[in-house]
Amino acid sequence: MQLIGSILFTTFFFVWTFCYSIFFVLACLLLPFRYRFVLARVWARVLLTALKWTCRLDFRVEGAQRLPAGNHIALWKHSSSWETLAMNVVFPRQVWVLKRELLWVPVVGWGIRQLHAIAIDRKSGHSAVSQVIAQGRERLAEGDWVIVFPEGTRMPPGETRRYGVSGALLAAETGKLIVPVAHNAGSYWPRRGLRKKPGTIRVVIGEPVSAAGRDIREVNREIQDWIEATVAAII
Repeated sequence: MQLIGSILFTTFFFVWTFCYSIFFVLACLLLPFRYRFVLARVWARVLLTALKWTCRLDFRVEGAQRLPAGNHIALWKHSSSWETLAMNVVFPRQVWVLKRELLWVPVVGWGIRQLHAIAIDRKSGHSAVSQVIAQGRERLAEGDWVIVFPEGTRMPPGETRRYGVSGALLAAETGKLIVPVAHNAGSYWPRRGLRKKPGTIRVVIGEPVSAAGRDIREVNREIQDWIEATVAAII
């Protein structure tokens, strides 16, 4: 039954995303950004509800009271496609740092453009960091949160790689806080494979970290140590 539910959800995921993207792109011709994100949140909520119904996979958020007032920078653990849905629901109005190849996906990529995403060429090294900082400044000034996956790619449970510095640098240069987010979604919705496991994904929001006047490498180590230790404790 779990495999059948997973197949049903995956089919719905692609059909719903494609059809909703057409509606979304047309709606964006008339809507300012703040309303566009409301529509993006609807897209995510529908999929998370469908995931609960078909795969018996739900989630809960711990530490929501730690979210600071205003808009800042969130660094999320990246181990599944699940967090690309959940971040829309868990955090306020936001933009995402993502690989530019996603903009080339027909219809879906057009919708991503309308959400002011920060699309980077991950192979360009220092140039990619500069893109995040330049565009991130603009998005923060507009009142949006900036969501970053510091690992750059989805990692299997129990694994990680050196975190990128773009989020920490952006925080240091703008005076914004960094909010670390750990979760165990990779144990339920793996980065490869069709079957989703039933259960409840735990999302843990950490204490905000200030990067102002600090060594960026030290800040990154602090963030990575907390996220990875928290993930290890809940997987």
